[in-house]
Amino acid sequence: MADVVIRPYRPGDESGIADLIVPIQREEFDIPITYAEQPDLRDIPGFYQQGAGEFWVAVEGDRIVGTIALKDIGDGAAALRKMFVAASHRGVPHRLAARLLAVLLAHARDRALRAVYLGTTAKFLAAHRFYEKSGFSQITPDELPPSFPRMAVDTRFYFLTL
Repeated sequence: MADVVIRPYRPGDESGIADLIVPIQREEFDIPITYAEQPDLRDIPGFYQQGAGEFWVAVEGDRIVGTIALKDIGDGAAALRKMFVAASHRGVPHRLAARLLAVLLAHARDRALRAVYLGTTAKFLAAHRFYEKSGFSQITPDELPPSFPRMAVDTRFYFLTL
């Protein structure tokens, strides 16, 4: 097995990102969302790679096996988005989700961000446990900053102070 490398998004990654994310959403978790309904994926530089934001991919060989994104939402805050890991790379021994989150949080701290928010669906139970174990606290939708980019499928929200 080749080593997994985490690096920022670059042009040409789009199809690998879609091939990872959309099947997880639709087939694993039966979330009725399409690639077309995720405009952020069609313009990663314009949506994520602005201000303190970034989009990372985890690559093994030529296959994208994980993603995570940070959207700068202003006032020292950011939104964690698009955290997806291929089933083959979840859990021990890979710890890819933890590695992706560590890259994102280091980046956020380096850019003097003070808070990271995220939204997720009620169906991502393992993700809820992961975020809570990683120090995130559940909050109500009313506690989100007005600039937080909510998705229709998100029903559960978290916050981490940096």
